[in-house]
Parts: sequence; structure tokens; C-alpha cells
Amino acid sequence: MSLKPGLIALFGLVLAATALSIPSPTSAQVAVSITIAPPPLPVYEQPPLPVDGWIWAPGYWAWGPDGYFWVPGTWVEAPEVGLLWTPGYWAWSDGIYLWNAGYWGPVIGFYGGVNYGFGYFGHGYEGGYWRDREFFYNSTVNNVTEVNVTNVYNKTVINNVTVNHVSFVGGPGGLTARPTAQEEQAARERHVPATAAQTQHRQMAASRRDLLATVNNGKPPIAATARPNDFSAHAVQASRAGGPVHAHPVHAGDLPKATSIAQPSASAPAEERDYARQQADLQAKQQQEREALAQQQEKEHSAYALQQARSQQAYAAMEHQHQQQTQQMQQRHVQEAQQIARPPQPHPAPAHEERH
Repeated sequence: MSLKPGLIALFGLVLAATALSIPSPTSAQVAVSITIAPPPLPVYEQPPLPVDGWIWAPGYWAWGPDGYFWVPGTWVEAPEVGLLWTPGYWAWSDGIYLWNAGYWGPVIGFYGGVNYGFGYFGHGYEGGYWRDREFFYNSTVNNVTEVNVTNVYNKTVINNVTVNHVSFVGGPGGLTARPTAQEEQAARERHVPATAAQTQHRQMAASRRDLLATVNNGKPPIAATARPNDFSAHAVQASRAGGPVHAHPVHAGDLPKATSIAQPSASAPAEERDYARQQADLQAKQQQEREALAQQQEKEHSAYALQQARSQQAYAAMEHQHQQQTQQMQQRHVQEAQQIARPPQPHPAPAHEERH
């Protein structure tokens, strides 16, 4: 069944409204978009390789109902021989941060220029490669000390990326990386999503309160694990350093009330009165900045919600019109079928006239 021209035009308006509210991604699938920058990447050690053939998937900051939480880096089995892991990354676009999900593929794609370490230094992967059905590990960036692995090589890697632990690309304070021609080609290759073990690993991390950035101040106690979902083994690595954590969006009703500063008496020294006046002015300025930030964020969230509501209304109208057209077509088909199935009525024979 083909859609009517009016229905097609209405559907085009819905797509246009959606495109205005959600910026288009630069590479992988966009899973979530928010207005708060992710924290810097924590510093941690890589656990030893547990099983020959597994590949390192670096840790990253994910977003949940309570804000950013850390998904520990871990060794993971590839879904197919010959596939490599391209990490996900955050990208700033038009005032919001978009999460681009990682994926498995025959070559490494673009991951925002983020320096995840352990072979993922912003572009490509220096941690190893597949030969036939075996994975060869670069021992200079991988911890392969506790497994008897013969397919090991030693290649010095020159890391020209400034180690600033920034976890996103674009926008204020973000990285300025651009995809190479090879990475653009990789975006068009066959992709395989994260494995079930990786998905469960992320879900378990989301259930732990100690991995919330607002709880651990950007320094998660479990920064890496030897195996997916194994958060209690002896090989768990804690982070050695972290970075500042951005606060949640501020709403006007959530702003702290200004506390009054005890004013010195008129007989107090001039230095004390000047200090009290400076503190009061500073506090008033900070309160104004918080209120201005809250109003700006409320406007952004309200505009986004309005666009989403309009898109949903347009889509609902389109669905209603589509259902009406479908019902009308079905009724017409039933009537046509009934007419075809009804046997023809015999015509009465003409009466013979009597001849005199």
C-alpha cells in the first residue's frame, strides 16, 4: 500500500522536527544526548590478560538516571575471529553531548581522538593484530604476564597525543580530532554491536553506586577488571587519579539559599568591614550566576521538550490518518469481495404475447 501525498508530507514534517531537536552524529549510533560534559578519564593500570585471544576494551563514562557512571575497562572475547573493538566516545554538537556507541569491525574506526591508553591512543590500535585465527599482542602496551602466550611481539609505540585525559571531542575544552580517510572508510564497513558480556558488564556497572562520578569524584574504585562482570576478583584495578566532575543540571528550585554573613559592628576595624563587604558582594555575584545558569538550562530543556511533544503530536496525527486510510481500504476490499462472491441473479423470461 502506498501512502497518500498528504501523509508523506506530514511524515516529512515529523522528520524535520526531529532533525532540529537532535543533531546528526558523526559516526556510530547515538544512544543518548545530554548537556553536561563527561568527566576526564581516570588513570589506572591494566589487569593481566586472563585468556589468550581476548581483546582489551577500555573503560568509559556512561550516562544513567543519576548522572555519569564509570564502566570499567575489561578484557573481552571478540564475537568473531578477525574483529577489532572500536571504543565509543562522547561528541559535543550544538550545545549537547552525544554518545557514539562502540562496535566490532574488521578495522578500527574513529573514536573521537580520545586517548584511552593501552594501544588506543586516539587513532587506530597499537595493541595487537589478527593473523589467521590468532591474535598477536604488543607487550609494550598490554599486560600479558600471567598467561602463557606465544604470539607476543614487542613494538615501541610513540604516543604523540598530549595526555590530558579529556573524554570527549568538540566543544569547549574538548578534543579537536577529525576522522582520517581510513576511519571514514571503516564507518562504512560491517559493524557488530557490543557482545552480551559487554552489555551485562555495563549494566552491572550502572547498578553500583560507588561507580557514580558524583560519588567517587571522578576516581572510581573499580577502574578495570580482568573479565567482564567480575567486580570482586583479585585482578580488579582501582584508579590512581581522577579529574573534576561536572554538576548535574541546576534548576531554579534546587538552588541553595544564600546564607547571611554576620556584619561587623560600626566600631569594628575598617579592614574587617571591607572584608565582610567583599564577601557579601562575591556571594551575591555567585548567586546571580547560579540563577542565570539555571534559567538558561531550564529554557534549553523546555525548548527540547516542546520540540519532542510537537514531534509526537505530529506522529500521532499521522498514525491516526494512516489507520483511517487502512480501515477505509479494508472496507472497500470487503465490499469488492462480496460483490465478486455474490452469484448473478437470473433475469425472468419475457412473457409470450398471445396471438389472435
